[in-house]
Amino acid sequence: MMARPKVLTVVGARPQFVKAAPLSRALRRRFREVLVHTGQHYDREMSAAFFEELAIPAPDLHLGIGSGPHGQMTGRMLAALEGAMDEVRPDFVVVFGDTNSTLAGALAAAKLGLPVAHVEAGLRSFDPRMPEEINRRLTDHISTLLFCPTAAAVANLRREGITRGVHRVGDVMKDAIVQNLARARRRVNANGAPPRGEYYLATLHRQENVDDRKRLRDIVSALERLPRPVLWPVHPRARRRMEEWHMRPGGSLHLRPPASYLEMLLLEDGARAVLTDSGGVQKEAFLLGRHCITLRETTEWVETVAAGANRLVGSDPGRIRRAVARLERDGGPQRLPSTREYGRGRAAEAISEVLARRFQRGRRP
Repeated sequence: MMARPKVLTVVGARPQFVKAAPLSRALRRRFREVLVHTGQHYDREMSAAFFEELAIPAPDLHLGIGSGPHGQMTGRMLAALEGAMDEVRPDFVVVFGDTNSTLAGALAAAKLGLPVAHVEAGLRSFDPRMPEEINRRLTDHISTLLFCPTAAAVANLRREGITRGVHRVGDVMKDAIVQNLARARRRVNANGAPPRGEYYLATLHRQENVDDRKRLRDIVSALERLPRPVLWPVHPRARRRMEEWHMRPGGSLHLRPPASYLEMLLLEDGARAVLTDSGGVQKEAFLLGRHCITLRETTEWVETVAAGANRLVGSDPGRIRRAVARLERDGGPQRLPSTREYGRGRAAEAISEVLARRFQRGRRP
């Protein structure tokens, strides 16, 4: 009996753990999966707790890279992943999204002549100042299989001359919501959150926001003055900066420890609106039918803006408060457009099927 093909999956950051949960289950029905954790998110709240809660198999390899400047982090990951891939010799390498772990995994595989499958391919913010934009563009251009969540992502690749190996499969984060929202409602306590629809939820972690003292102060000052409680699960990076700069948020802000995935789903689902600089949280808010106010000037999730469900406000306190005031004038949450653009919650199975068909035809991906 022939051995099943082997896939090496690279994860390193919290959004990738969420995406890996449904995909790992789908892949393991057909393939041997070797799961490699770079260690980009390494503390318990941002890593181990997610593996436990989402029942993701324990990583076969943990590289323990940790944080650092972008170039240093990516270089260390590249060297460590090259060694891991040389040892495992997978039939293909799967990477997710747009983090430094994504780019390092794709580069290491390409240099070893291993085919790359990029999950969440084709996203573009068209903002070259974002490290994530550089990561996703480079990854797409060295990938063999490109799994796109939306039609807009496919169109972005076509404009860049990438048409071969492109598949629109839907979004694995929708898979995760479909599989876990009911669990969250049954099993998780929101830990003293106000009643449903009576609070805002905020998240903040991007380097350009939390490592810039003025931008961080501007955003915090706006959140402090909103007309309803603002629940803020504080990212370790933001907490370190506030301690360093002696910031003590008050007013409407209620600081909380980082939330687990199920707790975050529950908080998003019950929020009146979500204010965030996270790409993943923007999309989760949309998929859960919640309006989003994005604390950035650009987004890769252009469909959410086009649908009127997402407003880009940057870090300007006045723009943030006006966006919230407009939601309040409109009577709070309104029914949002269909989320069918992101698929029906079967993206992981579609990805696994594409890979399986490649092998059944006797071709390496």
